[in-house]
Amino acid sequence: MVIRLDYFSGRQMNVIFSQYPTCVARRICVSVVKVMTLQEQYDDAMFDFSRGGFEPAIAKLQAVLVQDPANFDAQLALGMAFYRSGDLPAAIAEGHKAEKLRPKEQLVHTNLSLFYMKSGDKVTAEHHGLQARIAGWREDAAKAKEPGEKAAAIDPELEIAGNKPQPVKLPTKFPDQPWKKKKVDGQTGESGTMESGGVPLAKQ
Repeated sequence: MVIRLDYFSGRQMNVIFSQYPTCVARRICVSVVKVMTLQEQYDDAMFDFSRGGFEPAIAKLQAVLVQDPANFDAQLALGMAFYRSGDLPAAIAEGHKAEKLRPKEQLVHTNLSLFYMKSGDKVTAEHHGLQARIAGWREDAAKAKEPGEKAAAIDPELEIAGNKPQPVKLPTKFPDQPWKKKKVDGQTGESGTMESGGVPLAKQ
């Protein structure tokens, strides 16, 4: 970002002089250049990319990679920028550079499959398409393991107790059942004596 300060009043120039003591003239042009971080340069390149400015995006991404050759995001974006600009050989070359940085990255193989398919190499495109699917399966398997790993890392004392079913205890002694009368010496409490064969005799 460049800020140009031109033809300021005396009061404004006093402020400028206090910040830039090398200024020796009253009416000057001071250019203040802010050194952008790599992330800011990458973001600037992607802004151009999003607006269809593929050529400036390519130049800015290349500048990022000169400073940081291992910047995976910039390398991956550079391949796509060449593809969008119509330069398929450069897109494929830059895509393979991204593959060297992260051989098992799904998006790398997805892009290479697209680049090769567009260039007419269906066999190589299918190869990278398969590699992309394998990478996707690998990521899904890794995500499936994460909940168990996180649960193991939780302090047992801080873990909330689950709703575990309690074992059912059978009673050792059943309560009395008053509606059932015990038989005493062959008699019942209400039906009188029992004759042989178990037929109750009528009350006298």
